[in-house]
Amino acid sequence: MSTNNCYHCGLDCGKNPVKFNDKCFCCNGCKTVYEILNANELGCYYDFENNPGTIPSEIKGKYAYLENEEIVSKLLEFDDGEIAVVEFYIPSIHCSSCIWVLENLSKLNPGILTSLVNFPQKTARITYKTKSTNLKEVVELITSIGYEPYISLDDADSKKNKVSKTLIYQLVIAAFVFGNVMMLSFPEYFQVDGFWINKYKIVFRWLMFFMSIPVVVYSAKDYFISAYKGLSHKILNIDVPVALGVSVLFIRSSIEVFLNIGAGFFDSLTGLIFFLLLGKFFQQKTYNFLSFERDYKSYFPIAVTKIFNGKEEAVPVKDICEGDRLLIRNQELIPVDGILINGTAYIDYSFVTGESVPVVKKSGDKLFAGGKQTAGAIEVDVINTIEQSYLTQLWSNDIFNKNEEKNIKNITDSISKYFTAVILSIALIAGIYWYFINPSLAFNIVTAVLIIACPCALALSAPFAFGNMLRIFGYRKFYLKNSETIENMAKIDTVIFDKTGTITSNDISKISYEGIPLTSFELQLIKTVIRASNHPLSRSLYDFIEEPCLTDDLEFFNEILGRGIEAKFKEYNLKLGSANFMGIEQININETVIYININEVLKGKFKFSNNYREDTQRVFEELSKKYKLIILSGDNEGEKEFLSQMLPKETIFKFNQKPENKLNFIKSIQEDGSHVLMLGDGLNDAGALAQSNVGIAISENINVFSPACDGILDANLFNKIPKFLTLASKTVSIIKVSFVLSFLYNVVGMYFALTGQLTPVVAAILMPASSISIVIFVTLLTNWTAKNN
Repeated sequence: MSTNNCYHCGLDCGKNPVKFNDKCFCCNGCKTVYEILNANELGCYYDFENNPGTIPSEIKGKYAYLENEEIVSKLLEFDDGEIAVVEFYIPSIHCSSCIWVLENLSKLNPGILTSLVNFPQKTARITYKTKSTNLKEVVELITSIGYEPYISLDDADSKKNKVSKTLIYQLVIAAFVFGNVMMLSFPEYFQVDGFWINKYKIVFRWLMFFMSIPVVVYSAKDYFISAYKGLSHKILNIDVPVALGVSVLFIRSSIEVFLNIGAGFFDSLTGLIFFLLLGKFFQQKTYNFLSFERDYKSYFPIAVTKIFNGKEEAVPVKDICEGDRLLIRNQELIPVDGILINGTAYIDYSFVTGESVPVVKKSGDKLFAGGKQTAGAIEVDVINTIEQSYLTQLWSNDIFNKNEEKNIKNITDSISKYFTAVILSIALIAGIYWYFINPSLAFNIVTAVLIIACPCALALSAPFAFGNMLRIFGYRKFYLKNSETIENMAKIDTVIFDKTGTITSNDISKISYEGIPLTSFELQLIKTVIRASNHPLSRSLYDFIEEPCLTDDLEFFNEILGRGIEAKFKEYNLKLGSANFMGIEQININETVIYININEVLKGKFKFSNNYREDTQRVFEELSKKYKLIILSGDNEGEKEFLSQMLPKETIFKFNQKPENKLNFIKSIQEDGSHVLMLGDGLNDAGALAQSNVGIAISENINVFSPACDGILDANLFNKIPKFLTLASKTVSIIKVSFVLSFLYNVVGMYFALTGQLTPVVAAILMPASSISIVIFVTLLTNWTAKNN
């Protein structure tokens, strides 16, 4: 570790580090955390990892809203008046030191009883005594040591979504009964004589009957419900033949037991349901901890500071009324539309409009919900409540309110309607034939056909193939909402990209200089001037200039927000800023630049351009061979010429697109028959992502930010998009091959059924064999395909 790196967080301490106990810190915040930990005998925190901490956030007044009992009650999971339990999502959890210090919070605050960290989900579950401490103190404590929790309006506006245990219960019951019925069926398989026949055979058969009832009634109920809904809409989905097969198996088996003419097929019945539920469980298990249905509430603050009669108080966002005066602090999100009253606003609207450069607003200007204030505190008068604000209206579009029902046109259902018709026809023909040949066998032949042709293998192919590919994608940091997303990806013919934050990196700007060459001293002078500025462009330029700052202080410094900086250093007068500030005309209004004037001489300009993600050009070239490509951006046309040269000439560009424009554009090309994949990153893309056939959110942090979408892709894997689309297509091909294999099994089984040779032993062998082999086949083949791609 460099001696000039912060002992707590690892960042460069610069020329004037904060020193304490022979250790360097980049700021007083990091030093304070170090002091807190050492004073409470938690210095071991630094033994697990080098520089494990993060810079703590400013706390003063930030969590005043946690004194509001109404808000607190909605955040707590449990509160009996003495003990309270709360769970927070903490994005900065990243190593073993984090776990250690968060699970030792009781040493920092005796009122905290326990704190358990879930590392994969980055959550901490804290139990504390309400008479010794309160929620505000708990949150301020963990924030003070660098672990600020993520608390949003969504946390208070809805109850926590609990994972449904119904499928698990159904699967457990089916597994238990299947195992026991198989065991009870063994004497029947081997035709054991003597003592078995005389005493226990009838008992075992009735036991199998009674044990199978909960499997049919409870474990298989969803298949009957789905089949009924399909038939009521005149649709033959895959659950129709499954429900028919289960019904025939149970009815025929029950008749054999009641009449004491056989053992029935209870083993095949329970095994069928068990394997079907296992496939469904495997498919739903994958990455259910991610949220794919976020709206504006996921990003809005839970409360805001209201100014009333000169006093400041924290109120829930939902209680804000038109005419209220709000205090918005630095780095806080504006929750409602309003008019700026006091202060100069420097608003980052990147999540709303896609525009990458913050905008300046002055007193009297209108501010829209969703923007983030980035320069000091401002006062705003509310003109629209949260339900009426501009950003909220984006979610009033029908695309966000539609009920998402399972797409009945998927590959399995498309084949099942023909499968069902063919099987019913074969059963009818076989019944008629055997009625004239041997009437006593007609019923057995018809039921045997329906039993052996039950589409177990057919129904398992897609869940296991898609489920395994979901797992593989997730392992590669591409998280999909459900299996239908993979199938829809295989149908895509048009790929649409947002620009800012999607094909460009959020963290890095590409900077170039044009003009009279600057000397090393002049660069030092410029760096010294912009060091005091909080403007995003100033910070980027400060990091870009490699020369160190001058040691002497500036004699004069004045920053005019939205225009530029005036400064004086000895005999040098400097002006840095926009063309308007320099009194000149900017040739390209879409350029983002800082002009440099030293002693009334215009030296040149630093030009800021987006830094495009790795292999962007290659990704577009690969995709252009198969897909129609479109750039759909809310940003200006400043880089259209550059993009036109870098990307394939067939690429279509549409800039200055508002959120509703994006949504309507996608809707219009869908009406022309296009199947659209949309890739975006911000709230301004939410409507377009929801409208598209497949919406993928590109995210720098998969847990913190993603609008409503079908999938979340780690931004570092942007260059893998063509391979993911290829894998989706190949997965569908694997399923089609497995359908052929399933068909061959049915042909073999049909022979035994049509000739009257289907016995419980034959059914017990053929049905599990087909199910297991299909599962193994699709699992191995999807693994092999992924490995080779």
